[in-house]
Amino acid sequence: MKIITKLSVVALIGSVALAAKADHQWADYHWATLGNGLNLPVIDSVSPDWQASYNQSLSEWEQGTPITHSEVAQDDSSRTRKQCRAADGKMRVCNANYGYNGWAGLASINLDSNGHIVKGTAKMNDSYLASSSVDYRNHVMCQEIGHVYGLGHTSEDGSSQQTCMDYSNDPNSQWPNSHDRQLLTQMYSHDDGYETADSSGGEEPCRGGPKKCGSNAADVGMGIKVWQKGRAQIRVAKGPDGTWWIHHITLAEGYDDIVHDH
Repeated sequence: MKIITKLSVVALIGSVALAAKADHQWADYHWATLGNGLNLPVIDSVSPDWQASYNQSLSEWEQGTPITHSEVAQDDSSRTRKQCRAADGKMRVCNANYGYNGWAGLASINLDSNGHIVKGTAKMNDSYLASSSVDYRNHVMCQEIGHVYGLGHTSEDGSSQQTCMDYSNDPNSQWPNSHDRQLLTQMYSHDDGYETADSSGGEEPCRGGPKKCGSNAADVGMGIKVWQKGRAQIRVAKGPDGTWWIHHITLAEGYDDIVHDH
């Protein structure tokens, strides 16, 4: 991958993209829709011990919002969960022992030339989370999925807004709150003129290089750090196909950065 600089990142996506807005939309990232809500296909790549958290997170995000989900595949093999490869027009949710690399949760989104999300992954790192409480596991699962919709944090200082999008240990912060739902309603009532969520197509591997098949977050690495507050961090990486990956990282307790690039 070509070396990229902070200057090139800012020139491409603008300084507003480096941090969440005051209303906690993650910059202006969202899936392109025709203004009639978001029907997001989801690939279930979580192990049985995460299934309840996964199911409830999707259900909670649907309540009071214009978001619906259609499960297009379920593959919880250890290899698939470890790779957690993104698929065009879809969100994949995974858990695995990704190692003691500094992050507990990781949401990655890929942008098209208009800056709209075209695919994304939400990953839970069992190296840190396997022994965590159910409340905290729910919090991380719900939050990483929220990032893939385009939401940022409501706070990073440990204060509670009773939402999974805060950075607190409040047991009342496991799921979305009414403000999250209102914001998603605003985001997905806007007509972009086209749609980027796509339930068509299977998961057959593409035959060819990244220019034909597109890049994946695992292929390009974490890129460069462009923003951090507390244990929340954003990194940006440019893929070999010329598209951009934005990573929202939840650092594990006791870490102030990721240990390595994958």
